[in-house]
Amino acid sequence: MNAKTIRDPQTEPRQTAGKAKRGWRKVLSHYQLEVRMGLLFVLICAALGISSPHFLSLGNVLNLMDQAVVTGIAAIGQTFVVLVGGIDLSVGSLTGVGGIVLGLAINTFGIPLIPSIAIAIIGGGLLGLVNGLLVTRGRIAPFIVTLGMMSIGRSLAFVLTNGNSISTLPDALSAPSTATVFGFPVNFLLVLVLFAVTWAYLTFAKGGRTIYALGSNREAARAAGLRVDFYNVLVYVLSGAFSALAAVMLASRLMSIDPIAGTGLELDSIAAVVIGGASLFGGRGSMIGTFFGVLILVLIHNGLNLLNVGPYWQGSAIGTVIIVAVLGERLLSARFGARAK
Repeated sequence: MNAKTIRDPQTEPRQTAGKAKRGWRKVLSHYQLEVRMGLLFVLICAALGISSPHFLSLGNVLNLMDQAVVTGIAAIGQTFVVLVGGIDLSVGSLTGVGGIVLGLAINTFGIPLIPSIAIAIIGGGLLGLVNGLLVTRGRIAPFIVTLGMMSIGRSLAFVLTNGNSISTLPDALSAPSTATVFGFPVNFLLVLVLFAVTWAYLTFAKGGRTIYALGSNREAARAAGLRVDFYNVLVYVLSGAFSALAAVMLASRLMSIDPIAGTGLELDSIAAVVIGGASLFGGRGSMIGTFFGVLILVLIHNGLNLLNVGPYWQGSAIGTVIIVAVLGERLLSARFGARAK
């Protein structure tokens, strides 16, 4: 009998366990950044739980979920842009104008709720398309283009409403913010689904791999025959569409639409992406990291409120977090670059 066909029943379990262990090590190695973000999230939760007796209350946990919705949706779009080495400073103003389009579609034109939501999202995508075309075809720096669109979008929001808020909205719009499934708010579950779908797209779809390739080395991606210009425009379209969807969720929560809605959201979305480990130079980052970045950012806001830190100091805290996160990313990049050499 051939010796190779003989199986030792005593060594087989050890070999299986060894393969499983190596498999887990491979997974942890691939997602080591996300694991670190998860551990940081747990540590911050523990620290805030000790610092404030109200942190772990059911009401505050539900409040945390609610606060993560708008920032989380906007951060998804921002992640796509950052992965290709761009930046979108118009996220907040597109959220504002997206909400106004929603309100006008319902009140002025009498369009039913669902089509009105679709119109708002399409409108946000079209403004994102303008950003993408100016960056790609016009070859203007993303910072300049989106900074200009930030001013244009905010101006449009005021012009379309003469600076007035829209408060007459159908009761059905509040459903995502008030309804629950197994105790979880529907709007937060929607955010989880969006993160899962976009993570799967970036991880398994050809388009997702192209976005990473574009951010890592644009010229190499072009030489490989990838549709560089198409995906460079697509990420801005997605960012605009997600900004408008964030406006819908914000209107659902407040049951009011204001031209100044979304002010500062560009800062929060960028902060969440950077805290989540994405490189502002493109090519590195993930939706899982951004998700934890959103949660950590919300925890910081919530913790500062619970600890009675003045609102004027909270901006300094968030700005410091962004600077420290970017500095840490640069140091880690230099460290891993040196190892590669």
